[in-house]
Amino acid sequence: MIEILNEIWNTTRRNKLRTSLTGFAVAWGIFMIITLLGAGNGLINAVMANNDRYMDNSMVVFGSVTSKPYNGFDEGRRIELNDKDLKTTSETFSGTVTNMSPTLKVDNMKVIFNGEEALGNPVGVHPDKIKITKLEMLEGRFINDIDIREKRKVVVLREETVKELDVHDPKSIVGKNVNIGALSYRVVGVLKEKKDFFDFSFFMPFTTLRAVFTDHMNEAGNIEFTFQGVNGMSENKDFETQYKAKINRNHDAAPDDNSSLFMLNRYTQRMMMSTGINIIQTALWIIGLFTLLSGVVGVSNIMLITVKERTREFGIRKAIGAKPRQILILIIAESILITLFFGYIGMVCGMAANYYMDATLGHDVIDTGLFRTTMFVDPTVKFGTCVAATLVMVIAGTIAGLFPARKAANIRPIEALKG
Repeated sequence: MIEILNEIWNTTRRNKLRTSLTGFAVAWGIFMIITLLGAGNGLINAVMANNDRYMDNSMVVFGSVTSKPYNGFDEGRRIELNDKDLKTTSETFSGTVTNMSPTLKVDNMKVIFNGEEALGNPVGVHPDKIKITKLEMLEGRFINDIDIREKRKVVVLREETVKELDVHDPKSIVGKNVNIGALSYRVVGVLKEKKDFFDFSFFMPFTTLRAVFTDHMNEAGNIEFTFQGVNGMSENKDFETQYKAKINRNHDAAPDDNSSLFMLNRYTQRMMMSTGINIIQTALWIIGLFTLLSGVVGVSNIMLITVKERTREFGIRKAIGAKPRQILILIIAESILITLFFGYIGMVCGMAANYYMDATLGHDVIDTGLFRTTMFVDPTVKFGTCVAATLVMVIAGTIAGLFPARKAANIRPIEALKG
């Protein structure tokens, strides 16, 4: 074994360029597949993280503009959701709708505490909001039914808002009063900031916000709810059609007017996203495997050249008693060692590239104006996948080296010496 290793070492030293080209093909194939998979995982993880902020079986309903005349009204009329729509949602669809919350927002209000200010967006909600959007409390509690019924002047702040108010211990602000607009509100809770997602909203009872900040006492803003018993694209489409027809009747809009409301269905959105992710992952693997294949072809070509260059040497070996098996082992061992060594280098470089992406792009925050979020989350590949890709290259490289090795092992000494 030591003799074989020494001979392989001497051969590679004499043929540095050939060995380098072979090694580069192998290392590049491994590097590309790991980097591509890492980048793809980063994008996919970011999309999944953004969608994980909400319940999968949830919808948001927005008022929009009618697209056809109906019942004496012209097209182009703006639909504003109201209390009647809330009642329709909770009662008419009681067997389907499980949790519901209107969402009424006011933009750019200052929260003032001990002379410090933080800019944010007050949002009026119902208690079910915390379930629908998977909010987590850091301290205190969320809005409850008594707050809604009594129109209490209470507020739930976000962790980031508390930091902007120069409060180092979120627990210390719970129970204290903050000024929002012309009124004072008691802080009843602080929300935990979600990883990779930051916005500037803070929450108060829906009835309180509507009474203080709006002129329309039956305005509902948007309606957000979770649902059950509706599965698949077809059933979801049927439910949306029925729901739109009921809400349209509340506003004297055509029951079949699909433009009067906009429904963001997170269930169907997740289904389409899963399909898209599967396509992306498949495409990345195909590209990566073709890149590996190019490395295998490179190894095979280099080994063919090696056999051709060393034909006379192999003929002499056989003439002085070398067996075909010994020549076969020599060439196969050389192919394995070169592929393994440079494959390992490619794997390490690929993992390093993924960690670099995580340290740079993984911390870049995109500010949409409404919220801030990252578009690249954990762009890494499992260590087992990296090892598997390297082993695939080693096996493929071994197979690639097998064919020229068999040719060299079966060559007749007289033919080799003639060459």
